Amino acid sequence: MKTPMHMSMGEEAITGGVCMALGRRNQAFGYYRSHALYISKTDETDAFFAEMYGKTTGVVRGKGGSMHLAAPAHGLLGVTAIVASTIAPAVGAAFANKMRKTGKIVAAFFGDGAMEEGVALESLNVACLMKLPVIFVCQDNGLAVDVTARERQGFRSIPDVVRAYRCLLLQSNSTDAEVIYWLTLKAIDHIRRKGTPVFMQLKYYRMLQHIGIISDFDTDAPRPKGGFEKAGYRSESEYRRWLKKDPVSVSRAKLLAAGLQESEIQTMERRIDKEVARSVERAKRASFPRGKELYDHVYAPVHKT
Repeated sequence: MKTPMHMSMGEEAITGGVCMALGRRNQAFGYYRSHALYISKTDETDAFFAEMYGKTTGVVRGKGGSMHLAAPAHGLLGVTAIVASTIAPAVGAAFANKMRKTGKIVAAFFGDGAMEEGVALESLNVACLMKLPVIFVCQDNGLAVDVTARERQGFRSIPDVVRAYRCLLLQSNSTDAEVIYWLTLKAIDHIRRKGTPVFMQLKYYRMLQHIGIISDFDTDAPRPKGGFEKAGYRSESEYRRWLKKDPVSVSRAKLLAAGLQESEIQTMERRIDKEVARSVERAKRASFPRGKELYDHVYAPVHKT
């Protein structure tokens, strides 16, 4: 594939639960770890995989990669590679929705490391002051690349910071998508009734390294080319504990407990696997953009000579 891969394994309950509650009409902004967000918001894989392969059939014709996804027709207004960079635009979109009286709510997805950026608190401050219809979705895995919260945060905790603002704070450590779904509905209801923003701190465990497809504790595995991640900053025993409550496994177990048969679940899984395989194959067959497309769909002044 032609793009760096910030994998979403471990956070599926958050994106799945929040996006199911948001529906297609409400909007979202994301950050670089956005694969699960894109698929949760769009329910499509053709354009997604084409973008991963850098092909013209991709989300932005192969020029954005995995960290620059967008699907405005589905309410996903954009994601970027810079930490905290879409929080302010999300607040701006919420302001536009309020002024236009569209009734739409905006969800701003970001990692816990974004809370150390000034723009995050500036955006939260403005949203609370102006009573904007925005949900701040903090996907808290306790890491910024390979640095723990204790090593980098000069405040006691994210909830302690947020409690100083005039917004509703909701927290969850659950890896159950249904729990996150109902919590998000509570957030939406609060915004509809009270008109003030909501901050959701949702804990999860990043199953793989910061970027790439190997595990942090697999010290013999090859590091990413040009990688900057250290090894050994978290233990395999910690990973094993979280793996027992992996979001996909939790949802699968709930379906069985609700009365679905194993054969029914396997049928769904085979359908999904086939859909993904078809998307990957289509992406491989698609063409790369021509060189002249480098100048298409970009903003730049035109100098006449």
